Amino acid sequence: MGETIFSKIIRKEIPADIVFEDDTVMAFRDIAPQTPVHFLIIPKKDIPTVNDITEEDAQTMGHMFVVASKLAKEHGVDESGYRLTVNCNRDGRQEVFHVHMHLLGGRLMGRMG
Repeated sequence: MGETIFSKIIRKEIPADIVFEDDTVMAFRDIAPQTPVHFLIIPKKDIPTVNDITEEDAQTMGHMFVVASKLAKEHGVDESGYRLTVNCNRDGRQEVFHVHMHLLGGRLMGRMG
C-alpha cells in the first residue's frame, strides 16, 4: 500500500503530538479524539493491515500492548478502564492502511457490536 500519513509522521515530515517513541513504535494523540484520552500507537515498520502481520512482527505487536498499558497509567485511565481497538480493511473501518492501535479512555464507553 506504500506511503501513508503515518509514514510522514514517523519521518517527522508532518507534525504530531507524540506521547511516546522508541526504535520500534510511536504513539501520538489522535487529531479527532473520540474520548478525552485518545492515542494512536503504530509500529515504525510499514505494515498495511492486520492481515499483513508476520511471525517476525510478533515482538513489535506485543510491544504495542506494553506501550498502551504504560500510556494508560501515565494518563490516569488504567484503573477506570480503557479500550484498545485495531481496525482491519474496509468493513473494519480502517482508514489509514498502516497498522495502528487506538487507545481510548477517560469516559464510560458503550458496548461494542
